[in-house]
Amino acid sequence: MTNKTLVIVNATGRQAASLARVASAVGYQVRAHVSQKTTPVGQELEALQNVTLIQGSLEDKELVADLFAGARKAFINTISWGDEVAIGKSLADAAKKAHVQQYVYSSMPDHSVFGKGWPAVPLWSCKFTVENYIRQIGLPATFVYTGIYNNNFTSLPMPLFRMALQSDGSFEWKAPFDPHIAIPWFDAEHDTGPAVLQILKDGPQKWSGHRIALAFELLTPTRVCRLFSCALRRPVRYVCGQTIDIEVSVPNGYREQLLALEVLFGKYKAPYFGMDLERGVSREVNDANGWNGDGSGGDSGKGTAVEEARALWPGWRGIEEYAREVFVCAHERHLGGRSEADEDISR
Repeated sequence: MTNKTLVIVNATGRQAASLARVASAVGYQVRAHVSQKTTPVGQELEALQNVTLIQGSLEDKELVADLFAGARKAFINTISWGDEVAIGKSLADAAKKAHVQQYVYSSMPDHSVFGKGWPAVPLWSCKFTVENYIRQIGLPATFVYTGIYNNNFTSLPMPLFRMALQSDGSFEWKAPFDPHIAIPWFDAEHDTGPAVLQILKDGPQKWSGHRIALAFELLTPTRVCRLFSCALRRPVRYVCGQTIDIEVSVPNGYREQLLALEVLFGKYKAPYFGMDLERGVSREVNDANGWNGDGSGGDSGKGTAVEEARALWPGWRGIEEYAREVFVCAHERHLGGRSEADEDISR
């Protein structure tokens, strides 16, 4: 019988939880690592059929070895709690020793390697270091590079993606992104699972060694606000600011992340994915913004950075639909004094 055990690391994060839900529903035996079972997402996953939770620290080499034992496929999204490079290398070593045949790693670019004077973004460049190590040891791997999460938007006073409610009932988003340069977007909770599942289904013979931009829309900040405005039926305004407002306590290392983003995108206006995956960024923005007049999308994004992702998963959720179906509900919860935490703040 075909081995359908799928290892997922940091399974309570948005990307990994999305895959765990979808893969378990279609018959994969999901071996899901979590740091704590008692979180709301951990409890949700534990209740799913075909999901086994493995709780513990990824610095525990015995736990990591047991995690991969007998498995043939894995999805790895390392996070910034702990030494991410050391943990990423340890996971890759264990997967190779266990003869994992398809390893999907959620990576990001190191902008400092392109010779443009761009700074490295701390929580991204470490993933690129791990990616290079995975390639060096010959593990059959595919690397997904995620666009900006639609799910980052909040009406709470969080840095970079706050949709701030104004006294007149409108919203305002302030960020250092150029208002006229398109950047990649995707709904991590809705679309990671189906897209990665198709990569796993296609197998390493198609995707081994390949980088895939996991993004479904290329939208300027101005366009994002217009789509939010359509969804919310109220004005939404973009303000391009050179600095990122930090009004709340942030985790260790995240302030440095935000400062690097200010310079990379505010000063240098660098391409989000670096040079390698930025096909189509100079094309007409409407080529890949999914806009059909009614906001429903439907074009293939042909010749742009979103082409492969849309081919993998045609049922993606665009940012207007996200704003209408998810952001509104979250905003209402926040007005009631409740909020949700996310384990992975790096994207």
